[in-house]
Amino acid sequence: MSLQNSPSTTTEAERPQAGSVAGKRRTNVRWRLFLLLLVLVAVNYIDRGSISVALPLIQKEFNLGPEVVGLLLSAFFWTYALMQVPVGWLIDRFGPRKVVTASCVGWGAATAASGMAGGFLSMFIARMAIGVTEAGVMPAGGKLNALWMHSKERGRGATILDAGAPLGAGVGGILITWLIAATGGWRMAFIIAGIATVVLGLAIWWYVRDNPRDHKAVNDAEAEYIEASHRAEDEAAQSQGASTARRGLLPYMKFRSFWAMCFGWLGFNGVFYGLLTWGPLYLSQAKHFDLKTIGWSTFVIFGAGFIGEILGGTIADKWRESGASANKVMRTLLGISSVVVVGGLVGVTVVPDPITAVVLLSVVLFFLRWVGLFWAVPATLGGRSNAGILGGAMNLSGNIAGMVTPIAVGFIVGATGGYTWALLYFVASAVIMGISVLTLDYGKRLPV
Repeated sequence: MSLQNSPSTTTEAERPQAGSVAGKRRTNVRWRLFLLLLVLVAVNYIDRGSISVALPLIQKEFNLGPEVVGLLLSAFFWTYALMQVPVGWLIDRFGPRKVVTASCVGWGAATAASGMAGGFLSMFIARMAIGVTEAGVMPAGGKLNALWMHSKERGRGATILDAGAPLGAGVGGILITWLIAATGGWRMAFIIAGIATVVLGLAIWWYVRDNPRDHKAVNDAEAEYIEASHRAEDEAAQSQGASTARRGLLPYMKFRSFWAMCFGWLGFNGVFYGLLTWGPLYLSQAKHFDLKTIGWSTFVIFGAGFIGEILGGTIADKWRESGASANKVMRTLLGISSVVVVGGLVGVTVVPDPITAVVLLSVVLFFLRWVGLFWAVPATLGGRSNAGILGGAMNLSGNIAGMVTPIAVGFIVGATGGYTWALLYFVASAVIMGISVLTLDYGKRLPV
């Protein structure tokens, strides 16, 4: 999806419907690469969310109260958030391939180490290590979206990348519960998940390249198709007075759209991370689900988010191809998303039936994940050269919600003895998201 105003004329290479360039049919390596990134992000969220699925067992074994549980759930987000801007700089400086491979191998080792934790402190440290090592994945994905995708395909690129989050959360619920049952405990389940992640890191190094022309499977037609889009973007940016050079973060902080991007992602993650971290325990304690039912309910809820995100990206790109402006497409889709999320969460607070609650949460995730389109925004605002650092800044903002939300929910649940006010906390986050997505200008690169 193009999130920038297109020039009045385009070459044949720039048109997504064109099947060939200079008489040669182009390859589609970029789509296979993004399917691999989808798997990567899914595994990322399986490992990240594994503690939430196993939390009833861990809480009992370590004898943890709700406030301490909230602190443990937040450990990942502290280091993950603090690493976002530094890792974004590293991605722009050294390329996404090196950073994402090191990230993958590192977080696999940290996940395996968490399975050996002897108590709260060692588990807390292991979760912080997972946060450090996972930090590069999403900003690197945003950078690869800028480098590999035609501007009119970036909506789908962004949502394929980000759809790994609900897919991993959904599949992880079943996979981790199965591993726990198969191995007789949560520890070995974590160790196996960590080893599998290290293997995936090797696959990433083997297949991913920072430049499409460096990939042996990319033919000249596909490379020229992508590069023609890059040239058109650079020309449009220069006509708007924007630079194509690396600029760092500070020049962008004076613009409204930068802050709208950051607060939109903060509000989004206030909802998503709240449901990811506390959702399984909510189903256990408030709806009295057993471990198996929690796994399947988590699969349904987050599986709906996966379907919604892929559909949202497709709708956005197709609508843009029909000639609609970037602002019309994004503000309409994400505005609808925000309204439905707020309404669905309010509904969950008032319905007593557990099945109805699962259905409403599935609707919430379906529309919430449309905001995954935000992973095309860093390339829109900063271009290819600055997509890494802007993606890191956006993800830093989102993961401030990741740091605060698990702790806040823990204290709310501990103080009130229930989840109603916690769900209203999620409603407030969705309102922040809604205001932000309607404020952001999706139509041009920032003039820095």
